[in-house]
Amino acid sequence: MLRTLLELAGRGLVELRREGVSHVVVSPESLASLRGLVAARREVLPSPPAVVPAAPAPAPVAESEPIPGPVDKPVPAIAPLPPPPQFELPGGDKHSRLGWLRERVLGCPVCNAHKHAGKQLVFGVGNPDADIFFCGEAPGAEEETQGEPFVGPAGQLLTRIIAAMGLRREDVYIGNIMKWRPEMPTLHGNRPPTPDEMAYCLPFLRAQLGIVRPKVIVALGATAIEGLLGPDPARTIGKIHGKWQTFDSTALMPTYHPSYLLRSNTNRTKRIVWEDLLLVMERVGLPVSERQRNYFL
Repeated sequence: MLRTLLELAGRGLVELRREGVSHVVVSPESLASLRGLVAARREVLPSPPAVVPAAPAPAPVAESEPIPGPVDKPVPAIAPLPPPPQFELPGGDKHSRLGWLRERVLGCPVCNAHKHAGKQLVFGVGNPDADIFFCGEAPGAEEETQGEPFVGPAGQLLTRIIAAMGLRREDVYIGNIMKWRPEMPTLHGNRPPTPDEMAYCLPFLRAQLGIVRPKVIVALGATAIEGLLGPDPARTIGKIHGKWQTFDSTALMPTYHPSYLLRSNTNRTKRIVWEDLLLVMERVGLPVSERQRNYFL
């Protein structure tokens, strides 16, 4: 507004000068009004930004002088593993044979050399006469602390899944391919086991399966599926879950790991896994109620 008024006043003065007028008389009231408008405009305008001196240019770095970057935590070097162990199971009943195998695993010098200091190897738990053997890839932090598979958040969800099938943990057998938690630079976080690590521990798992002799193995997660069936880029979990496979003449059902359900906690993902487990229930002859059949629909 002030700018418009000044422009109009300027044009008027130019016109007066053209007409020969050299002096203009302005009343004190008009001057006071003009000063008031100028003062009001100064109050609403932002203060000019302070002048910030430019930062000095960094000193040039010689080509031979490395530029420091972020410091990464050291990742432990994994020593090459020896060939997988060879052994023969003793005779006897299932309990005694599993007991012998447990001592063999817990006393394995290679397994003990790779476990975290102060932590435990994880053998397996459950019913030696179980029809269903749930198999994961490797222990996590909670598992190596307690010495039992699937006791962390994913394991607690697996326990609820087993209960939804009408069973208890004591009715099934639960184990992992790996018997130690894959080494990490800290006690936090997990990484998938390497194919060599799983190959070393696979004879122990085969022996467990040979003793329990389940009707069905449920492979939990893509890494466990790869450890049991071998690497195959075309064999993704999205393609083969819910489709029967075979491991050492035993029916194998590939499905998602419970940790996947913790990350994608929707009825759709729950239903995908549940349909895989309905096939398992039917395979081993468990009764399936109409309520169970309609879970997560």
